[in-house]
Amino acid sequence: MEYLHTMVRVSNLEESLDFYCNKLGLVETRRVENEKGRYTLVFLAAPNDLERAKETRAPLLELTYNWDEHEYQGGRNFGHLAYRVDDIYETCRKLMEAGVTINRPPRDGYMAFVRSPDNISIELLQRGEPKPPQEPWASMPNTGSW
Repeated sequence: MEYLHTMVRVSNLEESLDFYCNKLGLVETRRVENEKGRYTLVFLAAPNDLERAKETRAPLLELTYNWDEHEYQGGRNFGHLAYRVDDIYETCRKLMEAGVTINRPPRDGYMAFVRSPDNISIELLQRGEPKPPQEPWASMPNTGSW
């Protein structure tokens, strides 16, 4: 398993970038603008992690700016922790056998979400290319929210 990123929703992207980059000293490594989804993702790395982050896209802080949502209640500004795993299906199988609910099954062979006992959302991402769709995951519905 490899730590990837932590996602935080921000209400003002410019203000947040000023804080994280200009004041805290993080460095922007990548930006994704999604017109259809109406959001912007900005990935930041600590200066000492910059080269590794450029090569592996980890470890990073992901700022998520939802264009139409600017106020978050109840900790919704914290998004999730993300980890890269060697085998998404095997990881989810072991978690299920241990009693963990797979909130978003890896139907695509690439991404799944679970929650910690404290309700923290955790994203699991397949290392490399997505695995071919496989049962029981391909037809498993979402459970709750992630």
